[in-house]
This record gives sequence, C-alpha cells and structure tokens, in this order.
Amino acid sequence: MSGRAPLVVHPALDTSGREVTARGENLGVAFSDEDLLEFLGRAGLPDAEDLLDDPAWVKWRGGQAHFYGTG
Repeated sequence: MSGRAPLVVHPALDTSGREVTARGENLGVAFSDEDLLEFLGRAGLPDAEDLLDDPAWVKWRGGQAHFYGTG
C-alpha cells in the first residue's frame, strides 16, 4: 500500500451525508456506517467492518468518524 488510505470519507455535506472516494474515484454519499460498508463490499471487501477504524484503510476528513450529519 502506498501509505495513504485507499478510502476517504470527506466532511459532512450541507444536507447531511459524507462523500466517499476510493483512490480519487467517487463512490457516492454515505449517510451511515452501513452505507460505507456497502461501498467497501462493492469494492470487494465484504467483511470490512473492522476496517472502518483502521487508518491504513479509511481516512476520515473534517469531522468525527462515524458521524454523517451536519449538526
């Protein structure tokens, strides 16, 4: 791995939810950890629950991890 997490969860949007990218490719907007796990499953990591708190896999930008709202 290149030293950068392949999955980035971006800051919360104005309307809620967080944009998710994998190596620069937009995967969609997550509104929960379940959404994030769905994105990881589509990427071939079906048992990814333990990866959400692993900084080698997921970079949480701008805000608290596992929080998807704006308030």
